[in-house]
Amino acid sequence: MDLKENPKSEARNPKAASGAFTLIELLVVITVIAILIALLFPAFQSVQDQAKRTQSKNDLTQIVTAVNAFYTEYGKYPTTATTDAGAKFGPGGVANSALFNELRAVSNVLNTRLIVFVSPPDVKDPNNPRSGIARNTTTINGISVIPGDFVDPWGTPYSVAIDANYDNQVANAYTDGSAGGDPNATPAYALRIGVIAWSFGKDQTIGTKTPASSSYTNSDDVISWQ
Repeated sequence: MDLKENPKSEARNPKAASGAFTLIELLVVITVIAILIALLFPAFQSVQDQAKRTQSKNDLTQIVTAVNAFYTEYGKYPTTATTDAGAKFGPGGVANSALFNELRAVSNVLNTRLIVFVSPPDVKDPNNPRSGIARNTTTINGISVIPGDFVDPWGTPYSVAIDANYDNQVANAYTDGSAGGDPNATPAYALRIGVIAWSFGKDQTIGTKTPASSSYTNSDDVISWQ
């Protein structure tokens, strides 16, 4: 008796082989994609970080320009402080909302003509504020944020120092003040300028003051005067 091959068996085997090959292909593709993601992620992260630094630098330029424009308009800076120490806004000083409420014409205590000198957008997420005016009270990396604060792309309020005693110099936050008040001392702790602004950067911590002459070096902070 002739034995005939089962046509169903013939048809089934190619399908099974094809299915197994497709699964192997899929695993290879997934592996390749995972490797590519691992290789490209640092570059993507670097691009994101640079974009945030650029945004922060632009914000700082606008802040300094706004404060100087206020001075041009009113003949004085937007602060009631009479010492430079009292006109330091941001972490470690007066909440920067006190400054930006005036510059945004939210308050008319100092900005009596209600001129808008700067108009940052409100943050998109009030509970995780980034790049704009905070709407809720929260804490970012141990730093308090209140409504009206102007925060950087990493969520920390911008710092601003103003020459409140009008001696044409402000303390440089990145040098050691032990040298005294002489801006020409070594290290020079004062900057001959009316207003400066800075961001703590991605690590949300101000650059260290050690060594005193180069505390900004190698930090991720963003500053207005360089």
